[in-house]
Formats: sequence, structure tokens, C-alpha cells
Amino acid sequence: MKLFACDHCSNTLYFENTICERCGHQLGYVSARNALVSLVKEGNVWSTPVFPGETFVFCDNARHGACNWLVPATPGGDIFCAACRHNETIPPIDDPVNLARWQIIERAKKRLFYSLLRLDLPLHTRGEAPGHGLSFRFLADDANERSPVLTGHEDGIITIALIEADDAQREARREAMGEPYRTLLGHFRHEIGHHYWDLLVRPTDQLQPFRAKFGDDSQDYARALQRHYASGAPVGWPQNFISAYATSHPWEDFAETWAHYLHIVDTVEMASAFGIRADPKTDTDGSMAVAIDFDPYWSAKFEEIVDRWIPLTLLMNNLNRAMGQPDAYPFVLSPAVIDKLCFIHNLVHLDRG
Repeated sequence: MKLFACDHCSNTLYFENTICERCGHQLGYVSARNALVSLVKEGNVWSTPVFPGETFVFCDNARHGACNWLVPATPGGDIFCAACRHNETIPPIDDPVNLARWQIIERAKKRLFYSLLRLDLPLHTRGEAPGHGLSFRFLADDANERSPVLTGHEDGIITIALIEADDAQREARREAMGEPYRTLLGHFRHEIGHHYWDLLVRPTDQLQPFRAKFGDDSQDYARALQRHYASGAPVGWPQNFISAYATSHPWEDFAETWAHYLHIVDTVEMASAFGIRADPKTDTDGSMAVAIDFDPYWSAKFEEIVDRWIPLTLLMNNLNRAMGQPDAYPFVLSPAVIDKLCFIHNLVHLDRG
């Protein structure tokens, strides 16, 4: 994530801000330009000094407090932004609890789309690509149903259980499943990994290289998951996998690794925006000293990203511990995992014409 500043008063902004707290200007995000801009109302449309001569309207979901993205003010044009156009189902928002949880989910989804757009990955709706288009279903549990909503992916349709927006419920699930990390953004990044495996690996010449690194995806998926939940991860799994769940099946290994790739790239970009330098006083040989001063979204080699990521995690984790918080990144990147991350880096940067 880049660091945004108000173009009117230079105040530092969060990606989710709708109002500049210093100058009071309305703010909106122009996804096609990766710009969070100050706005001036002109009748029913908005203009900005950043893009003179252009006018915008807010995504229709802004009226529900669920979006701050803009779309061009074109008669008969899209009423939903580049992210919200992929929503297939949202919960009944006449319920204030549902509305509040959906707003939280949308904030996480926007950060996902920031990365997807920065990487220029294919983004088609179900209408544009009926068999493989991307859509989201945000579902609340039905009191009359015995089974709760499960977060997951199937043929481009990503379902997110609304209850995951509740911090206490999500933490309870994390502990029950023995996970070191569980966030809404993590869910989005994991599930979108399955979607891009279907698009960028399965039907392409990347399938065999994938199998060489992640394993045989033709093994029965349901049985593999059943075996994982019954027996757990194999002994010594951290040598080859980013998480215990990644050991369950090559598809899950890819999705877990994909999620971590997005974690790493986006966090390194934010560190670069702040000009962070790591130079630990205990680093006698200088191996952990690093200046984070480049754009990882456009890096040609993953090695230069990971060389900055490892010292950055040392800094982040120690800062968290100083505040009495768990490690921000409670994972170890083994050589085998780095190799898988390199595969994903090369995959997303393939020239797809």
C-alpha cells in the first residue's frame, strides 16, 4: 500500500479516509490512477484539482458507508466501482449489525483490489466471463439453518462468512483451529489465490512447473482435507510449507503462498513509502541492515523483495512485542517456501499480452 497525502493540505491520509481531518475536504479514490483525491461538489458530480476537466460520482455503495471509490460521471455508465462491481450478494443491510459487518468486509476487500489492480491481474465479472468471472457473496448465518456459512471459493465465486467481521468470533475460530494468523484481509488474499490458480495455472503451460514445486493437484481434494483435519500437518512441515494448512493439498499450498505473497508485497510497499531503514544495533556483520526504498509491485526479482522483508519482519515483530501484542508476522520463510513465492512472483508478472 502506498502512502497517500491530501492534495489540498498535504495531510497524511489512510486509504479508507473519506474526509481529510485537517482541511475537511471530501475525499475519493480513483482506482484507475491509484489516487486518493480531494473533491469539490459541482451539482450532482465531483471534480478534483488533480485531474482537471474530469468529473466523478461515488460508487453506489458509498451511500451505505461501504465505499469511498469514484467512477467517471458518464451518463449511463457504471454505478459501481472497479471493486464493488464484483459483488453478487450482500447481506440484508436493514439490520444494523449486518450493515456494520459488511462495511468492515468492504474495507478489507478494497485493500485486496488495490493489490490486484497494481499487479494488473485479470478482473472479469460473471457477466463478462460467465464460467470464470470473479464474484463475491457476503452471507450471514441463517438462524433456521443448522450449518453455518463457510468462507471458500468455487469457480470464481468467493463466499465470505459475515461473522468473520466480528473480531471476537474470528479470534475464537483462530484459536479453535490452532492458527497463528486469521484476518479478513487474509481470507480475501487466500481465496483469491484459488481463483487465480484456475486462471493462471490450471489451463496454462504453468501447470507442470506448479506441480514440480507444490505437488500433484490431481489427488482427491475432499479426502486430502479430511486426512488433514484428522491427522494434522506432517512432522517437519515448516521446512517446505508456509503454514500447517498449506500441507493439506497443493491447491491450499498455492492459495496460502499466494496470500503471503500479497502480504509481503503490500507491506514492503508501505515500508518503502515511509522510507523505513532497518539497522539493528546487535547486527554485527550488517546482514540485517536494509533500506526499503523501491516499489515491490514492479520489482523484477522476488529476491530483492524478500531480502528486505526478512529484516522488516524482525522490526515489526519486535515493535509488536514492545506493545504487548503478538507477532505481526508469525511465520518463517524456509528456502523451499521462498522458492514457491518466487514462482508466484514470476507468475503474476508473466506477459499475458
